[in-house]
Amino acid sequence: MPTLYIVATPIGNLEDISLRALRTLREVKLIAAEDTRRTKRLLTTYDIKTPMTSYHERNKWTKLNYVLSCLEDGDIALVSNAGMPGMSDPGDELIVAANQRGIPVVPIPGPSVVVTALVISGLPTERFVYVGFLPRKTNDRRHLLESVADEYGTIVILESPHRLLTALNDILLILGDRRIAVCRELTKIHEEVFRGRISQAIEHFVEPRGEFTLVVEGKRERDKPQLTPDTEKQLHHMRLAGVAAREAVAKVAKETGLSKKELYRTWLGVSK
Repeated sequence: MPTLYIVATPIGNLEDISLRALRTLREVKLIAAEDTRRTKRLLTTYDIKTPMTSYHERNKWTKLNYVLSCLEDGDIALVSNAGMPGMSDPGDELIVAANQRGIPVVPIPGPSVVVTALVISGLPTERFVYVGFLPRKTNDRRHLLESVADEYGTIVILESPHRLLTALNDILLILGDRRIAVCRELTKIHEEVFRGRISQAIEHFVEPRGEFTLVVEGKRERDKPQLTPDTEKQLHHMRLAGVAAREAVAKVAKETGLSKKELYRTWLGVSK
């Protein structure tokens, strides 16, 4: 049965392509590319002559059935402009449709701007949240930032140059002046990694150019709400007063910011 290959391509330096990716791009019948002109440079560099068809954000729904029909005749490789298709790029809808039809979907892993930026940021890597590109509208953007404000893992954000300063100002407003690594043009000639505070990054990037990946410090453990004797005493009094566990835990969680799970364990431990 024909296969849909999800092929990661370089995020900048064309030498970062894998041998497996090159072989796959040579052997498939068709390459569905986000930008055929950009992919053409990669194919020309490695003397690959496989036919291409465009598959991008504006035509993905009109081209979906066409690509699926082409899969009946042979293997297809899906590539984006850079990195892994489907990660803040067109491709997830094609992958879902192929899965639903029982078509094998095989990943060809490779470069990822998310992981690349994270590991060089100098910030914790054991847990992170990837939010992709921030929304264009101010209210939507701030709402999304508020949803990750209490996340203890490092936060990874993609941003374009013309929206960078607006994004940084909103991140400062919602998350506070946290540590940040602003990664620009990773693996390219003008690669730059700025490490400092968000307020310092705003001062540094006066006329931003290139593609940006922002790696933001998560909420610090010392800022995490702590269970205190007073909180335990409050739960004890509420239990003596006959307040139901769910009501008591919800009320105290809202007041203190403590997790309901932790408060419920405390509730069970307090004596009547």
